[in-house]
Amino acid sequence: MAQLWGGRFTKSTDQMVYDFNASIRFDRRLLPQDIQGSLAHVKMLAAQGILTKAEGKQIAEALEQILADVRNGSLAITEEYEDVHSFVEAVLTERIGEAGKKLHTGRSRNDQVATDMKLYVREEIDALDGLLYTLLQTLEQIMEAHTQTYMPGFTHLQKAQPVTAAHHFGAYFEMFRRDRERLADIRKRMNTCPLGAGALAGTTYPLDRDYTASLLGFDAPAANSMDAVSDRDYLVELLSALALIQMHMSRSCEEICIWNSDDYRYVEIDDAFSTGSSIMPQKKNPDIAELVRGKTGRVYGALMQMLTVMKGLPLAYNKDMQEDKEFSFDAVDTVSGCLRLYTGMLSTMRFREENLRKAALQGFTNATDAADYLVGKGVPFRDAHTVIGNMVLCCLDKGCALSDLSVAEMKQFSEVFSEDIYEALKPETCADRRNTAGGPGKEAMRQMIERNRSYLGDTIC
Repeated sequence: MAQLWGGRFTKSTDQMVYDFNASIRFDRRLLPQDIQGSLAHVKMLAAQGILTKAEGKQIAEALEQILADVRNGSLAITEEYEDVHSFVEAVLTERIGEAGKKLHTGRSRNDQVATDMKLYVREEIDALDGLLYTLLQTLEQIMEAHTQTYMPGFTHLQKAQPVTAAHHFGAYFEMFRRDRERLADIRKRMNTCPLGAGALAGTTYPLDRDYTASLLGFDAPAANSMDAVSDRDYLVELLSALALIQMHMSRSCEEICIWNSDDYRYVEIDDAFSTGSSIMPQKKNPDIAELVRGKTGRVYGALMQMLTVMKGLPLAYNKDMQEDKEFSFDAVDTVSGCLRLYTGMLSTMRFREENLRKAALQGFTNATDAADYLVGKGVPFRDAHTVIGNMVLCCLDKGCALSDLSVAEMKQFSEVFSEDIYEALKPETCADRRNTAGGPGKEAMRQMIERNRSYLGDTIC
C-alpha cells in the first residue's frame, strides 16, 4: 500500500478498507492533469523561493519524464497506489530522492484533485465543442441539400402541416447550437483555480496563487479556499449539459427509427450504420439510433448521481466527493461516442424524397392553408375553419384528400372556391409561402442558412 499519510496511525489499514477507499482504478485517467497541475505548482514554488531553482528544475524534469514513461508504456500505474497523486509522488521520490518529497509543499490532495478535475472538464468541454461543431456542419449540409424536400411536419405524432426537411433539421441545428453555448458558459464560469486552497484553509507558505492560475490558463484563483475544495457545481452543470445533448440526439434518433421503418420509409440508414438479425435475413436494424436513444438514461443517471452525492455534504471536502469521477468520466465518454456515431449516421443517411412528398399530401396537412385560402377570399377565419373541417369530414367518408375534390364539390361548402385552390393545396405552396422568420419558406430558409453559415464561419465542406 503506497500512501501519503500514516504517521498518526498505529495500525495498518485493513485491506478491504484500503481497496474501498482507493481511487487509483479510475483516477489514473487524471495523470496528465495531475502532472500539469504539479508542474505549475512547482514553478510557482521555485519563483517564490519556497523551493530552490535547482530543486524546481529537477522536480519538473522528473514529472515530465513520468508522464512520458506512462504514455510510452514503460511505466505502469498499478493498484498498489491509493490514488494518482500517491503514484506520482511515490515514483517521483523513488527517482530523485528527497527533492521529490517537496512537491506537496503548500498544497493538499483536496485542492490538487479539484484542480485536476477542473483541468479535465475544461479539456473535455473543448473536445465536446469540436464534436458539436462538426455535427452542426453536418446539419447545415442537410439543410442546404433539402430546402425543397417537402415532408409533413408533426404535432402529437400526427401529420400537421407541410414543411421541408431543411426546416425540420434546422430545429435540431438550434438545439445543438444552444448546447454549444451552454458548454461555453460552463467553461467560463468554472475557470477559477483551486490550487493554493490547501485542505480548506489555505497555507502559511507565501504562495502566488495568481501566478499558478495564470500558468494553468485559469482566469483567477478561486476566491474562497473552502469553496475551492468543495465546489462541484461545474460537474453538475456539465452533466446537466450532457444530459441535454443526449436528449436532443435521442429525440432525433427516435424519429429516425420511425422514419426508417417499413411503414414510413422516409429515410434509409446507410449499411455502415445498421446491423442485421441472427435469424431474419431480411432485417436491417437501426441499432445505432436505438443505442444512442438507450444510452440517454445512462447520462441522466450520472446527473442524478452527482446531485445525490452533493445534496447533504457540509463544508468543506468530504470523501463522498471521490464518487464524482467514475460516472462523470462515463457520461463524457458516452456523449462523445454518441456524438461521433450520430453525426456519421446523419451524414450518410439517404432521404427518400418522393415518399416524403407523398406523406406531405396525406393526413390533410394542407387544411390550414385551405382555410387561409378562404380568408384570402374574404371569409372570416373562424368560418373558414368550420368550412374546411366539414370538408375534411367529407373526404374521410370518401377516402380521399382535399385536392381530390372537384371545384363543384368544394362549392357545396363555400361558393368562393375556384380552380386556384389546387395550387394553394400543393405541399410546396403551403411550405414556401410561410416566410415569417423561422418558417419553412424559401426566403426564410435562405436567411436561416446564411445565418448558420456565418455562425459556422462559412466552413461548410
